[in-house]
Amino acid sequence: MNVDVAVVGAGPAGLAAAYALDRAGLAVRVLEAAEAVGGRMRTLRARGCLIDTGAEMLPSADGYPATWRLIRAVGLDAAAVPRVRDAVGVWRDGRVHPHVGRPLGLLTGAGLPPRARLDLVRLRLRLARGRPGPEAATVADLVGKYHPDLRAFLVEPLVAGFFGWDAGRSSAAVFAEHLASTGSTNTWHTYRDGMDTLARVLAAGLDVVTGHEVTGVVPCPGGVRLESPRGSVSARAAVLAVPAPVAARLHPGAPPEERAYLEACTYAPMLRLSLVLSRPAAPGRRGFATLVPAAEDPVLNVITVDHHKHPGRAPAGTGLISLITSPQGTAALMGESDEKVADQLVGRAERFMPGLAGRVARFHVHRFPHGLPEATPRALALRAAFEGRPGAAVDYAGDWVALRPCSEGAVAAGEQAAARVLARLS
Repeated sequence: MNVDVAVVGAGPAGLAAAYALDRAGLAVRVLEAAEAVGGRMRTLRARGCLIDTGAEMLPSADGYPATWRLIRAVGLDAAAVPRVRDAVGVWRDGRVHPHVGRPLGLLTGAGLPPRARLDLVRLRLRLARGRPGPEAATVADLVGKYHPDLRAFLVEPLVAGFFGWDAGRSSAAVFAEHLASTGSTNTWHTYRDGMDTLARVLAAGLDVVTGHEVTGVVPCPGGVRLESPRGSVSARAAVLAVPAPVAARLHPGAPPEERAYLEACTYAPMLRLSLVLSRPAAPGRRGFATLVPAAEDPVLNVITVDHHKHPGRAPAGTGLISLITSPQGTAALMGESDEKVADQLVGRAERFMPGLAGRVARFHVHRFPHGLPEATPRALALRAAFEGRPGAAVDYAGDWVALRPCSEGAVAAGEQAAARVLARLS
């Protein structure tokens, strides 16, 4: 064996698993196909800008315990993970309504009329009592009995913008669990030096090989062999910390209970356009993320002002924003050229940020065919059998393992995979 454990994927899940296994005294090697670590949480560094390729907010330690344990374990202090002010607003009737996802929003409205706010209170009380009930299989089922504005101007823009979900396909139970864990948007934090901060710090203390694409995992005497054009690696065990469809392709010999769940874990693609501005966003504009309901624009779903997320995101006197498409917009633009994506989205964003086109100095398009797990009711039904599977030479990590589409889901799954591997090898 070359190593005790080979981990495929240097995103949060793979690095969390590798860190735990390394701390337990095992020889671990992380193999990453890309040329940098971070996975869907990479940060590009160009001309003084920190350009996050994805969208990530960190709720308090109550909601993201595994992530905050890891942050503290590697020595990141409070200055490295500052709070984001005025995190989320929603566009309606020609302006941004702030305080979405905060108790204050129930008083100010946050874009909702009084009857819809009352239904929001009812919905929150229902979710606080536990699962949303068997009749609410999907998010659309969950909110269908409430005021239509609650769905159109809050829930659907939220699930589409932050998860890429179609409310008619994704599980209400998973959505409810995520809302309960994230809490008020008033508690959200970010990484001062880019969303790949934790990944970079973890990778610095581990054996990580980038540019090493794994093409298959096959059994061999004493463990498994990971095949690659760069040469195979043998290990006593492997952790596939990649999206479920990729794991299914790499490990075609997975047992039936694993195979069924892997095939059920479908993904929503996501498309993001980052714009480096010659001047900041419009003076007086507050907040970080603005939800754009489909009634306002069917293609553009979220506008994030990244230099409001943290001032270090762009040099003084410039700006950095990102435009995120709706599921419909992603389907329409995913295969188009970068230039067409930028032209279409900037043109649409002009309505919400007048004069934007004249301020764009550079742009970057980020495409994720495997954006976030859809967390469908079918996958949820198969999750218990997958979690109860016996230990094997190949294990898995990723936000899809527990159907929790966020970095906390990835980190927690990495820790769980490490514990399973340790139990088996011991």
